Amino acid sequence: MTFKKILFISFVFHFMMLSSCAQTKPQETHEKTAGSGNQLANAKSPYLQQHADNPVHWHEWNEAALAEAEARDVPLLISIGYAACHWCHVMEHESFMDTTVARWMNDNFVNIKIDREERPDIDQIYMNAAQIINGRGGWPLNAFALPDGRPYYAGTYYPKENWLEVLEQMSDAYKTQKDEVVKQADNLTSGIADQEVIRVAAVNVSEFEEADYDAIFKKWEGMIDYKKGGYSRSPKFPLPAGWEFLLQYHYLTGNEKALEAVNTTLTEMAKGGIYDQIGGGFARYSTDENWFAPHFEKMLYDNGQLVSLYANAYKLTKNEEYAEVIRQTLEFIKRELTNKDGGFYSSLNADSEGEEGIFYIWTESEIKAILNAELAGLMIDYYNVKTSGNWESGRNILYRDIENSAFAERHNLTEIQWKEMRDKANKLLLDARANKERPSTDDKVLAGWNALMLKGYIDAYLALGNEAYLDAALKNARFLEKNMLQKDGSLLRNYRNGDADIPAFLDDYSLLAESYIKLYEATFDLHWLTLAKGLADYSIAHFRNDESGMFYYTSNSSETLIARKMEIADNVIPASNSVIANVLYKLSIFYYDEDYREMCVEMLGHLQDEIESGGPYYANWALLMGQLSYGSYEVAIIGEGFLPKSMAMQKEYLPMSIFMGGEKENLPLLENKLLHGEATIFVCRERVCQLPVVEVGKALELIK
Repeated sequence: MTFKKILFISFVFHFMMLSSCAQTKPQETHEKTAGSGNQLANAKSPYLQQHADNPVHWHEWNEAALAEAEARDVPLLISIGYAACHWCHVMEHESFMDTTVARWMNDNFVNIKIDREERPDIDQIYMNAAQIINGRGGWPLNAFALPDGRPYYAGTYYPKENWLEVLEQMSDAYKTQKDEVVKQADNLTSGIADQEVIRVAAVNVSEFEEADYDAIFKKWEGMIDYKKGGYSRSPKFPLPAGWEFLLQYHYLTGNEKALEAVNTTLTEMAKGGIYDQIGGGFARYSTDENWFAPHFEKMLYDNGQLVSLYANAYKLTKNEEYAEVIRQTLEFIKRELTNKDGGFYSSLNADSEGEEGIFYIWTESEIKAILNAELAGLMIDYYNVKTSGNWESGRNILYRDIENSAFAERHNLTEIQWKEMRDKANKLLLDARANKERPSTDDKVLAGWNALMLKGYIDAYLALGNEAYLDAALKNARFLEKNMLQKDGSLLRNYRNGDADIPAFLDDYSLLAESYIKLYEATFDLHWLTLAKGLADYSIAHFRNDESGMFYYTSNSSETLIARKMEIADNVIPASNSVIANVLYKLSIFYYDEDYREMCVEMLGHLQDEIESGGPYYANWALLMGQLSYGSYEVAIIGEGFLPKSMAMQKEYLPMSIFMGGEKENLPLLENKLLHGEATIFVCRERVCQLPVVEVGKALELIK
C-alpha cells in the first residue's frame, strides 16, 4: 500500500467521523493500568492534569520528548486540546483511557499532550497541517510528526475503532515508507510556512469612500441571516468583530440594513440557548442555526468581546435588553470566572456528571419542585419547557421566543411586574442549580484573554456608568501589571497558583495594549497609556518583520519551531496583526508619532484587497481602514471636573473619537489648553482644534 493510499484512508476515516460523531456515545467502562510513564502529574495546565491518570505515556512539549522520539526512531503523536472541549473529553474516555489503545500509542509513538491555550504557537502549526490535508480542523487535534516536529498527517476526533486503524497506518508508514513520509512532511511544512506570508508590495492605501463601504457590505450582506441573526450557516459562532464593523458602517453611512443585522443577531443570541438564561454568559457557539443548542463550554474570550459589543450597541440604540445582558454576563464573570486578586479564569467546561450540558438543562418537574405554581407556570411558558423535553433525555434547554412586553401582555401583567417575577424565579433556579455538580473551571489566567475581559468591563462602565465595573477593570489591570508584565518590558502569558510563565505571544501584547489604551480613555490616568506604549514598542522590537512590516506571532527570543507564523485573518478573536495595527494608529494620535502611523499604513497597504473582499475575516482591519479614511476626532477634555464630562460624552456611540485629558498638559494635544475655570472640551481633527466649549451637548454637535 502506498503512503498516498494510507493518507487517503485516513482522510476517509476523518470524514466518517465528522458525519457520525454527534451520534457516537462514550463507552461506559475501561480497564485502567498505572500510567507510570505518564509525565503530566506536575503539569501546570488544568487540561494536561486531566490526562495525568491516562495509561498513555503522555509527555509535555519539550526537548526531552523530541529527543526520545529520535532515540527510539518513532514518530511523535501530538494531541492538542483544551479543558472546556467536549470532544476532547469524549476521545480521552473512549481511547486514551483504554489500555489497548494506550499500549499501541506507547509502543509506537512518543505521545505529547498540549494545551492549545497555553501554546497557541504550536497549535497553529498543526492546525494548519490538518487544514491543508482535510480542508478543515478542530479539537481535539491529533498530529503525527517526525521526531523533529515536522508533521506528516493530522486530523481531529476519531472514534476508538478508527483511531486504532489510524495509529497502525501512521506507524506502519513511518516504518516501511519512511522516504515518502519525510517527503510528505517536507511538503506539509513548506505549506505551513507559506500560509499567511505577506508578499512585500508597494504601499498605497487609498482612502475609503462610502461606495467602498457599500461594496464591502454588499458582499457581506449575502451571508447574513436576517431572521435569526448571525451568518446563514450552522454551527453559528458570535464572531463579535464583524458586528462591531457593521455598527461603525451604520454610523458612517446611515445604512439601516447593517444596524438591522446587528440588532437581530444580538437579540436572537440573547434569547437563545447559547446564552445562559438564568446565570448569564454565552457558550462558545451554537450547533444549529437558531442559537438554540450550544456546546456548553463558556470561554472568557467570547464573553469579554460580547460584553464590549453589547455595550457599544447599547450606546447606539439604548436598548435596555442589551443592558440586561451586560449586567447578567458580568455577574456571571464575577461569580464564576474571577479570582480573589482580580484575575479572570479561562473557561468553564461543557461537561459535568459525565454529560455535556447537564448543569444547564432542566426537566419540567425540577422547575415545578423549585418554584411555586404561579412562577413555575410562567417560567415553563417563558423558557419553552416541555414535559417530554425540548432536548435530549427529556430535558430542556432554556430559551425564549417572545419579547418581554408581549409575554407580559399574554399573562395580563405589566412589563415591570413580569420582570420582577422573572428575576425572582431566575434567582431561585440559579440558587438551586448551584447545588448541582459544577462543570470544572480552567483556572489559568491568560494575559490576552484577560485583556479582552478587561476591555469588556471598561466598555460596560462607559455605557452604563456602573462604578463597580471600573473597579473590577482597575483591579484586573493592576493584577496583570504586577504578575504578568516584566521589568524588561516583556510579558508572560500564563498565570496559575501564584506563578506566571510562558513568554507571551503577539495577541497578548496587542490585546493588553489595546485594553490599557481603553482604560486610559476611561480614566485619563497616563500610567495606563504609558504601559500600552511600552507593550507596543516591545512588540516592534521583538515581533516585527522589517521586510514586510507585519508582525510574527512569536517573539524573536521564543522557542524555534518548524515555522514562524503570522496571524493575519480575523477569527473569533481578531488577528493579532490587526489588533497591533489599531494600537499603533491610536498611539500615533496620542503621541504625535508618525513612525507609528507609517507602520500602521504599511500593514494596511498589504491587505487592502483582502479587506475589501474578505468580509468578517478582515472586520477588525476594516474598522481600522475606516478610522484612517474618514479620520478620527481627537477629543481633549482638560481641567478640573473633567471626568463627568468625559463620561457624558463616552456614554454615546462615537466610534471615530479618541479621548484624552485630565488636569495636566501631559500629551502633545493637551499642551497650552489648560484654562482657568471648569473643564474645557476641545474637538480636534488631525491636530487642528475647533474653538473650545464647556457644554457636552455642544461638543457632541461638533462631532456628530
